[in-house]
Amino acid sequence: MSADGPETPQSSGRTRDARPAGNPLGHRLRTWFLTGIVVAAPLSITIYLLWSFLSFVDDAVTPFIPERYNPEHYLPFSVPGIGLLALVVALTLLGFLTANLVGRSLIRLGEKILDRMPIVRSIYGTLKQVFEMVISTKSSSFKDVVLIEYPRPGQWSMGFVTNETKGEIQERTVEDVICVFIPMAPAPTGGFLVFVPKKDVIYLDMTIDEGMKYVFSAGLVVPTAGNGGKARRLSRMQVPDGGVPLEQVKKDP
Repeated sequence: MSADGPETPQSSGRTRDARPAGNPLGHRLRTWFLTGIVVAAPLSITIYLLWSFLSFVDDAVTPFIPERYNPEHYLPFSVPGIGLLALVVALTLLGFLTANLVGRSLIRLGEKILDRMPIVRSIYGTLKQVFEMVISTKSSSFKDVVLIEYPRPGQWSMGFVTNETKGEIQERTVEDVICVFIPMAPAPTGGFLVFVPKKDVIYLDMTIDEGMKYVFSAGLVVPTAGNGGKARRLSRMQVPDGGVPLEQVKKDP
């Protein structure tokens, strides 16, 4: 206390309403905990799904393995993956047998029998085309990632170019159109097919995997711009005459 009276915040040069600093230790612990979840959750879920798939295949295939060829018959413990290994060997042998003349003849005979079954032939034909498209090494399921104005002008949807439009659809359209599959987030296995004029398509630089991750995460996982996309964008389907490459749409500031 001075002679002129008690000190005030102004006279003492200090402010008493200053808030104390937060709890840095608590903030760090919270950050570490959330970081641990981000690291552990995807890894744990991936391991759980792989283990569940492995157990499912083992339970389904192992009973068909003769005991003398089953290592678990001689070992006091179970060996995970025996069923999956046996399935891989069986599918490889099936492919080998199918590749020769006798195998192809048997496959054609079986397909002729299935063609006589009204419902079964539709299911078998559709599944065969899907698996041939996905597994075939001669052609890719998706060729490019694109943007189209859908469902109305001013609103954009991400899609995947599947093929050049041919046949009756191309003959009856006024302009050259391409097939674009628009997946539904967050389940990209479902979606719908649209036929878009080539001049209205914007080709993106992201790869197919990056586009699928973007759709699957509902926009949460954003691909890094220019992450190797330009090197492959024109390798499978050239930008058609009148098409709009992305670099012409995004002007440099």
